[in-house]
Amino acid sequence: MGNRRRVAERRKTRPVVIGGVIAVVVGGAGVGAYALLGGGATAEDGTAGATEARVKSVPTGPLSATEVTGTAQRFLTAWEQGEVAQAAAVTDDARAATGLLTGWTRSAHVEKVTLAPGPRAGDKVPFTVRGTVTYKGVSKPLVYDSALTVVRRASDGRPLVDWAPAVVHPELREGDTLVTGEAGTPPVKALDRDGGELTTKKYPSLGPVLDGLREKYGKTAGGTAGVELRVVRGKESAAKKLSDKTLLELSEGTPGTVKTTLSPRMQAAAERQVAAKARASVVVLKPSTGEILAVANSSPGFNTAFQGSLAPGSTMKVITSSMLIEKGLASADKAHPCPKFFTYGNWKFQNDDKFEIKGGTFKASFARSCNTAFISQAPKLKDDDLTKQAQQVFGLSLNNWAVGVPTFDGSVPVESKAQMGAALIGQGGVRMNPLNMASVSATVKSGVFRQPYLVAPSVDGRALATASRTMSASTLAQLRDLMSYTAAYGTAAEAMAGVGGDAGAKTGSAEVDNQKKPNGWFTAYRDDLAAAGVVQAAGHGGETAGPIVAALLKLGG
Repeated sequence: MGNRRRVAERRKTRPVVIGGVIAVVVGGAGVGAYALLGGGATAEDGTAGATEARVKSVPTGPLSATEVTGTAQRFLTAWEQGEVAQAAAVTDDARAATGLLTGWTRSAHVEKVTLAPGPRAGDKVPFTVRGTVTYKGVSKPLVYDSALTVVRRASDGRPLVDWAPAVVHPELREGDTLVTGEAGTPPVKALDRDGGELTTKKYPSLGPVLDGLREKYGKTAGGTAGVELRVVRGKESAAKKLSDKTLLELSEGTPGTVKTTLSPRMQAAAERQVAAKARASVVVLKPSTGEILAVANSSPGFNTAFQGSLAPGSTMKVITSSMLIEKGLASADKAHPCPKFFTYGNWKFQNDDKFEIKGGTFKASFARSCNTAFISQAPKLKDDDLTKQAQQVFGLSLNNWAVGVPTFDGSVPVESKAQMGAALIGQGGVRMNPLNMASVSATVKSGVFRQPYLVAPSVDGRALATASRTMSASTLAQLRDLMSYTAAYGTAAEAMAGVGGDAGAKTGSAEVDNQKKPNGWFTAYRDDLAAAGVVQAAGHGGETAGPIVAALLKLGG
């Protein structure tokens, strides 16, 4: 997607007049104003000097190496010795720290702890945790790495540990707890479509998927629970659809068996592809059935491919194009405007490098990813048109997919004015992930939305989501033509070179606040395969996510 530029509102710094004293506050507003008043309005009562002394006595500025290492050592020593109150007092949230550190021994049953700090890196101190987890006569060693950050408290300048649950264990989030005991859910043995076992040793990024399968099917797959140390998710984590996570197995349970749709060949290839990039994710589907053949993330701690919530950039133009064609606002081979700029809702939108296409067709605008070709139609649309198209035709943004593991099913909220215009090109409030965008290409290829799934619905009798309508034959034919042309001659051509068969594609670049480079997106299909990927903070989709997706499409079914 091209760059969208807004002229930021400029705020002028104005002096504040307080009791005849002019105070220009640049930072640390409370201290600045108080110090000025102390030296002026209260000078006659004899307290000004004492006030200034107190203000000056508060340490400010960057933390010294001694402050960082000393604070870290005090905290780690107290924690190691089981002095919970003393350890919590060295943090900036003693109440929260007390709760989690108390649970460390009472609920997690960790004992014989040693905490070894590593070399300081600025205000951060890594450390290694070694201990023993003991429960009903069964013990196992526990070893892992964590880290803490030291900050300066504004009120008195005291260096303290910046408290977060991840200090205790990197898997912990706000509201989560560590518990050792008989697992509430028996383990599962997940199998690929050919009957081979799926493990994180073989497929490193499948951790969250395997956790999700256990949570969903553990109690019904025929296994028995063992004893383990695990992260039990709190309300915030549950709202984000994060599954409980096993950290240490003290005694084995008997796993049940769950068969998935994953292809071992495709999954192995997907793992290799994302491993070569930082923050990359990809999903491969079978359009004729909705079966998920591969899911991989280069950051294995979170399943961005299924649960990510990211602006999809210009890959969203596939959905937008179907809507414009249905409404008679665009046609593949008819003339369509693509100016350098288009202003809507007081936002001035532009194309990448401010290009324009004079006398071009809608197909040319789609293939080159012309932003203004889409936003120029915004004045003719209702605020909810895009939302309805995504829901009714592509099955998105209804939060009703039943994949077999937790997923985010896309979000296309009803928006107005500039935000509605931005949504047409995959910005604004629109949020997707590779699973969603692979499904979009699968819908174009098959002509009907088939909800993606990882476990066959026949396993547990669950109902899959459906779309309320399909595109007309004319709309579908034009949409396929747009994607085919883009794969052959447009922004996707370089990545799709060598991908034979009936193929189509769309690239995307999504701008993210405080991120120098956009997220690169790519969605495509070839014969009975559909795939989508994202590489975060990496640049244009054709150059970043495109090669990942194309490599998987080349493997065939």
